[in-house]
Amino acid sequence: MCGSSHDHYEVLRNYIMSYIKGEEMMCKKNVFLKAGILAFLSILFATPIFASEAELNIPVLSAQQNHWLMIGFLICFAGMVFGLYQYSKVKRLPAHKSMLDISEIIFQTCKTYLIQQGKLLIVLEVFIGACIVYYFGALQHMGTNGVLIILAWSVVGILGSYGVAWFGIRMNTLANSRMAFASLEGKPIKLLDIPLTAGMSIGVLLVCVELIMMLVILVFMPRDVAGASFIGFAIGESLGASALRICGGIFTKIADIGSDLMKIVFTIKEDDPRNPGVIADCTGDNAGDSVGPTADGFETYGVTGVALISFIVLAAFPQYQAELLVWIFVMRILMIITSIGSYFINQVVSTAVMGDKEKVNFEASLTSLVWITSIISIIVTFAISKWQLGHYPDNLWFKLSIIISCGTLAAALIPELVKVFTSSKSKHCAEVVTAAREGGPSLDILSGFVAGNFSAFWLGISIASLMFVAYYTSTFGLSNFMEYSSVFAFGLVAFGFLGMGPVTIAVDSYGPVTDNAQSIYELSLIETIPNVEKEIEKEFGFKPRMDVAKQYLEENDSCGNTFKATAKPVLIGTAVVGATTMIFSLILLLRKALGIQPEMILNLLNPYTLLGFLCGGAVIYWFTGASTQAVTTGAYRAVQYIKKNIKLDDAASLSASTESSKEVVKICTQYAQKGMFNIFLAIFSFALAFAFFSAPVSGPEAASFFISYLISIAVFGLFQAIFMANAGGCWDNAKKVVEVDLKQKGTPLHAAAVIGDTVGDPFKDTSSVALNPIIKFTTLFGLLAMEIAIAPGMRGIAGIVGIVFFLIALIFVWRSFYAMRIPLDQ
Repeated sequence: MCGSSHDHYEVLRNYIMSYIKGEEMMCKKNVFLKAGILAFLSILFATPIFASEAELNIPVLSAQQNHWLMIGFLICFAGMVFGLYQYSKVKRLPAHKSMLDISEIIFQTCKTYLIQQGKLLIVLEVFIGACIVYYFGALQHMGTNGVLIILAWSVVGILGSYGVAWFGIRMNTLANSRMAFASLEGKPIKLLDIPLTAGMSIGVLLVCVELIMMLVILVFMPRDVAGASFIGFAIGESLGASALRICGGIFTKIADIGSDLMKIVFTIKEDDPRNPGVIADCTGDNAGDSVGPTADGFETYGVTGVALISFIVLAAFPQYQAELLVWIFVMRILMIITSIGSYFINQVVSTAVMGDKEKVNFEASLTSLVWITSIISIIVTFAISKWQLGHYPDNLWFKLSIIISCGTLAAALIPELVKVFTSSKSKHCAEVVTAAREGGPSLDILSGFVAGNFSAFWLGISIASLMFVAYYTSTFGLSNFMEYSSVFAFGLVAFGFLGMGPVTIAVDSYGPVTDNAQSIYELSLIETIPNVEKEIEKEFGFKPRMDVAKQYLEENDSCGNTFKATAKPVLIGTAVVGATTMIFSLILLLRKALGIQPEMILNLLNPYTLLGFLCGGAVIYWFTGASTQAVTTGAYRAVQYIKKNIKLDDAASLSASTESSKEVVKICTQYAQKGMFNIFLAIFSFALAFAFFSAPVSGPEAASFFISYLISIAVFGLFQAIFMANAGGCWDNAKKVVEVDLKQKGTPLHAAAVIGDTVGDPFKDTSSVALNPIIKFTTLFGLLAMEIAIAPGMRGIAGIVGIVFFLIALIFVWRSFYAMRIPLDQ
């Protein structure tokens, strides 16, 4: 079992040493691992290949184009000022000391968690950095300065993901106590404004930082390393997001399940301060719903941009490349302005509609924000495209605007479809409650499965329909400007998904603030403090309304659950649609290096195509099981500990001991690290193994295996993620309906709803959300893996090396269950 959670580096080091020494492995598996190390070393002697990311030759920009991009820098810096202003606005809000103390404890726990993740990222970057140095230095014979620049950008990518995660967690842990305190005023408009202000701060700052980094590469980097710098930056982003997403998703659901099940076992209230799992749950809300999504969002915007840049450089005709690149960046920069403008418009509308009403629909305001941003973004898309590209023939600007608008429309339409299946006001959610009333947990769970499956169907059909519109539009003359214009159209749809990026991040960040605020209210014991009403009235100038405070917090938490659910399919959809563009880069690589035409790849008459599809599906289902297994075993340990140490007798303290709470956090961290370690190395090894299996030896047929594997990962991952995210969201809000609308806490119906929610926890917040960075990391790393595999020096031994890495992957697959499973009673 994994060592102490206090030192992440030691955990990883001990694992590696235990593998090499054979302390945790049978002799036969140890042989395979050592063979894998030797196989990896043998790669270092492969001879150079003929095409690579290093050949992403970024065109030289004109003075006018550089002028527009310099204005873009100013807009990004202004956006950062807006984000920091929103941060200071939240920080200045008042809160009672009892609530501030709890939020500070949560932040300090989150801080410890993030420091541990940072140590792990340093270790992972050492390995990724070694690969970059070898690949660009040894294989591509790039100069030392060029290699160091690319290496530095990979570090910048990781630091970007890590840095915005820090900002997100600090912002949310400031907002949670302020929101908890604001609930005492009995003014719903304030409970809407605080988490939305925090979310916009995170969303705008995140996009601005990412754009500044990419603008620096485009404007200031030497042309001979700019393309490779984009790739290095994207790999760094993806690595950081993958680690933070997987670890955070496992951590948060171990804590959540451990805390929630105590409500059934001991019939105690939500967020009971005597429950040692509550502080871990609050930490998990931020680790899983703030750190992970923030890093994931940062990576999503970066990687999608790099995918489009790669396509333009590889497939657009040379005379159009520079203007198309500038157009893409101008559109990305203007999303900052449209999102901020839409936020202020929506704020005015919401204030006018809600006013001083005591009964409001929190979801309505977030819905209007999404639609206002979408409409304004589409209008700006057409206007800017006309301005930038209006001089080209065949109405190029109009066609590209339609294609991007398909993605922007999807980013607004998908949340509406998700709400049909997950909102506390939806018929599907009501059906789950009705089923649970008569059939208990069994029918609760089955009804949620139905909601998840139907949601996958309707969202899949919607995405396919909008992609078809994009494809159909691309057939009207886009081929006069580039090769394979339909692939570019799909990439632009992914770009359109992100057209209102800051708002998408803002509504996603809304949830962890509302969730934590409810917990802080209970943990502060504000209602038991002597003379607290008079104290608040004297110091803060209002009479607290404790009769409605908790009700407002619970209603808003339900809204947060819904909009967390709406953001997930948008991000996973972006990953899948954008992956087609990255995979196309790999197809072009095979054409340039081996002369294999794209039409020969993914031919259904080629058996390797079907084999690749099957392997991709298998890996997705293993990943789902492995991530859920880590949660299951960790939650078992957490429940076991909490049941032994919770103090509920009359003589006990009103709150759990600090030591007990720390121990639950330690259990969550331990299993999050251990689970992520097994999953990451298996994904890494599968990518290498399948890339080597695709190296053509006796003919070109095998080359399609890895391409079809990547496509399968994307397609299976899309539907698995949508199903799991929306089923989990439906179970979660069904519990909220029982608690808030029906007020049946402590009843058999409530117990059934809580059980359904705990089943949905790893569905919606672990497995489904981690598939997004996993798809992108596999695709990005797949480019590198395939280039090494098809190097002339590797072709004779590629099959053997592939088998070794495949066996190593199977070892970690085996470990992800058998080394993680709950020990059976003797």
